[in-house]
This record gives sequence, structure tokens and C-alpha cells, in this order.
Amino acid sequence: MKKILFLIAAFSTLSFAQLLGPKIVVQQMEYDFGQISQGEKVTHVFVISNAGGDLLEIKDVKPSCGCTVAEPDKKSLAPGESTNLVVTFDSKGRYGKQKKIIRVTTNDPENPVIMLTLKGKVTAPTGENATYPILYFPETQHDFGKVKEGTVVEYIFRFQNTGKAPLKISDVKTSCGCTAALLSSERLAPGEEGTLKVELDTSKRSGKMSRTITITSNDPKDPVKILTVYADVQ
Repeated sequence: MKKILFLIAAFSTLSFAQLLGPKIVVQQMEYDFGQISQGEKVTHVFVISNAGGDLLEIKDVKPSCGCTVAEPDKKSLAPGESTNLVVTFDSKGRYGKQKKIIRVTTNDPENPVIMLTLKGKVTAPTGENATYPILYFPETQHDFGKVKEGTVVEYIFRFQNTGKAPLKISDVKTSCGCTAALLSSERLAPGEEGTLKVELDTSKRSGKMSRTITITSNDPKDPVKILTVYADVQ
């Protein structure tokens, strides 16, 4: 009986201590700002409350990207008190889907770190002020003509970043194992040129054939480019 009473007392003490301690509460952990044009700024207010019984200290607020600024109105909250955490995302130089994490560190013993999320999509603007990459291929097809079976033929496609932001090629896929594609560089600065060397192995092939090479990049207006090579295997 004494053991049971001791356990009840210990549990009650622990529960009371937890009630007395600071407790962070954020009703909305994620905000979707929808779709905006590049260059626009988005501001959202997360409300942080102290649902505990002791002073809540906001020790640190750290966004995952330099394009995002987060600052609480107050860093010390008495029990029952709330404050606004103002988060501003600057979409300048950004494009496509965005997801920014704001890491908030407090003295809440049970939940010392919480992650808030700001997400949405940035569309590329048009005109002189547009700052996004553009993957440009002067030609997207090549015909090898008549080729003797067993021959490996190759062709070099040239491309350029004609945009105003760094270009990143994330993936290059060929439609067949008989085709290989070698990229000169995955990243191009504005105005920089690159090459894509395509090799076609005609072994055990006959007749007219076509193969495609799919290039995926961060060009927001045309993220997928398809190149095609043809051959008439004799």
C-alpha cells in the first residue's frame, strides 16, 4: 500500500513540475502562401504561446535559407502570454516550389525545438527584370543517316544558359541502353555554354531507329528538354 501511495505521489509531483514548467504552443505549424511572381515578398505571422506555468524563453530562431527572415516580437513569455513571430520570404532569384523551415529553440523541457514551415510556388516573371535560368539548345534533333550495323556513332549537341541565373541540370536519361549521353557540366553560369555528347550503339539493330535523351533542369519555364537522334541501320 505504501509503495502504491509513493508512486501516486511521485507521479503527481512529476505532473505538477511539468505544469509549472514552460510549454510552447503554436496553433499553425505550416503556412502555404500559394503562388507568387518572382521578386515578390511574402510575410506571415506565426503566433507562439506559453501554455506552461513558468517563463518561456525563445533562445534562437533560425530560418533554413538566407532568403527568409524570422523575428519574434518578444523573446520572453510569461505563462499564458503570446507573441508574434514575423516571417518574411523574399522570392528574388527564386523559382519553382519553395519550402523554408524555421527552427525555433526554447527552454521548453519537453519540446525544446520546433520546426515551422513556409511553402509555396514562385513563378518566373517575363521582361528585362526576369532572373531565372534558360536552357537553350540550337538544335534538338540529329540524323546519323545510313549506318553499318555494329558501328558506334556519336554526335555533340551544344547548349547554353541564356538566362540571368545559374542553370543546374539535375538529370539526363536515355530511352535505351544502346544510347549514352555525356554532359560536359551540370552547372552553367548565365551566358555559359556546354556540350552533351551522345553515342548510339547500333549492334544487333536493323532498319530505321530513333532514340531520345531527356534533360531535366531548373529552367522554370521549360524544365524538361527532349533531344532525338535517328539512324538507318544497314
